[in-house]
Amino acid sequence: MVIGDGILTPAISVLSAAGGVKLDYPKVDNKSILNEKAVVLVAVAILVVLFSVQHFGVDKVGWLFAPIVFVWFLLIGGIGIINIWKYDSSVLKAFSPVHVYWFFRKGHTWPSLGGIILCITGTEALFADVCQFPVLSIQIAFATVVYPCLLLAYIGQAAYLMKKPDHVHDVFYRSIPDIIYWPVFVVATAAAVVASQATISATFSLIKQAVALGCFPRVKVMHTSKKYSSHIYIPEINWILMILCVAVTAGFKNQHQIGNACGFAVVIVMLVTTLIMILIMLLVWRCHWILVLIFTVLSLLVEGTYFSAMIFKIHRGGWVPLVIAAAFFISMSVWHYGTMKRHQFELQSKVPIEWILGLGPSLGLVRVPGVGLVYSELANGVPHIFAHFITNLPAIHSVVIFVCVKYIPVYAVPEGERFLVKRVGPKSFHMFHCRDDEFEKNLFENLFRFMRLESLMDSCMASEVYSPCDQGDSKDDANLPDPHKVTTTFSPNSIVSVVSPEYTVRTMSSSQMISQDEIDELEFLTNIRATGVVHILGKTVMMARRDSEFYKKILIDYIFTFLRKICRENNAIFYCPRECLLNVGQVIIV
Repeated sequence: MVIGDGILTPAISVLSAAGGVKLDYPKVDNKSILNEKAVVLVAVAILVVLFSVQHFGVDKVGWLFAPIVFVWFLLIGGIGIINIWKYDSSVLKAFSPVHVYWFFRKGHTWPSLGGIILCITGTEALFADVCQFPVLSIQIAFATVVYPCLLLAYIGQAAYLMKKPDHVHDVFYRSIPDIIYWPVFVVATAAAVVASQATISATFSLIKQAVALGCFPRVKVMHTSKKYSSHIYIPEINWILMILCVAVTAGFKNQHQIGNACGFAVVIVMLVTTLIMILIMLLVWRCHWILVLIFTVLSLLVEGTYFSAMIFKIHRGGWVPLVIAAAFFISMSVWHYGTMKRHQFELQSKVPIEWILGLGPSLGLVRVPGVGLVYSELANGVPHIFAHFITNLPAIHSVVIFVCVKYIPVYAVPEGERFLVKRVGPKSFHMFHCRDDEFEKNLFENLFRFMRLESLMDSCMASEVYSPCDQGDSKDDANLPDPHKVTTTFSPNSIVSVVSPEYTVRTMSSSQMISQDEIDELEFLTNIRATGVVHILGKTVMMARRDSEFYKKILIDYIFTFLRKICRENNAIFYCPRECLLNVGQVIIV
């Protein structure tokens, strides 16, 4: 629903702001086709420009957002005060709870709550930037600026309508004094762009988190700021949002139906958020059940009331967020189910190290010159795709490196912290496992560092100098491994070394204690690298069993397969050159 709100909020915000264009022609009926088309064209043009500049990020113009919103609130608050003083100050009686009672006594007023909910829309996108501000600053801003200015704006419009009730459809722009009409129009458009940007950023943030959790097809996430990790840009989602925003704006052509859709989405977001908060209070915060009960009753009383009013708006635009949410929900659920099944298969069919060791140094294959980079999502162990490859093609490269790429939510990973290298099997196998976020050049540099450190560590262990190293009695303290920096784990089948990157870099400056085995292996790797590097990617095809239920066949054979085809390929994610790419296909039956 929040993703749907990211489509609807820019549409209604920009369309509402652009509505001031048609009032520039007082001699023309404001309901004419000409004016309606002009408003829609202006709104569509603003939306296209807004989405087209997303890839630049908001760093360069972000400093304008706060002043624009602040001036916007001051303007609408000031206009509200003018209208109250000029037209009818008796509207202030509406603060009395008695008028609430009389309001509902008149009947046919319950559906109007669906319009009132639009007064608070936008707060659901606050989480997109909430990490950049203290909670107290948000509370002060809402209590001293946002809430008072909104109250003054709506009370001022009510006072204006008491004298001119026929202007109800365009009350905001009609109630603006003529002398400041166009400055307010410009600020309103700028504020609409800022509000739209907030929901677009919120959508990007949600998609990024969903991708990290395996709940959304792979997309390209670009960080547009070195300072703030939350400033991101997702090209595929950006263009999808733009197309849907333009379609909604041009399709409905007025803000009333879009308002119904936006309000329905916001109410459901609030309800779901409240239900999740109840679980957090019970299971995470361990709050007393009485406190949880009070929170539940008060929250559901307010939100349930608005939800019941919005039900009457489903046939008048409220169905739009339901359709959007259903499409995203089905796609995310199917993708999560498919990726979970595939990951379970990879874990269960992981090749045991005993099987690798039993093949001997040559792996029972023809070892051809070159380096083979085998990509896998497994951080440990030998992937099944490797066994599938050597079973069907009895040849493999002289050096095999299993690469697992992991992403973390920062703009860039420091150079010295990008790699974790370990050996798979004995040295004579020339097989390594590596986790990193860049390839060939840095990969081989870190392989050389790893082998240098491994040689130093073996020398220390062979001469039993750990105690002197720890006590600082040796003159070669700088050349010996620190037990706090290097951890060695032994098993009958493998030796795994976990190395601190900072220590690895320091040890490279040492030229002592280099064994002949290390020199031979370094020379071997250098020569093999010059022969060529091949990127080996697994291309897994999932299929449902023949005796599976009908819905499972639809989910796996059609929906999940379709999502796999339209999402980013592994070679695009890993930036593998096509001339050095080798895809290994396999079929998984689930």
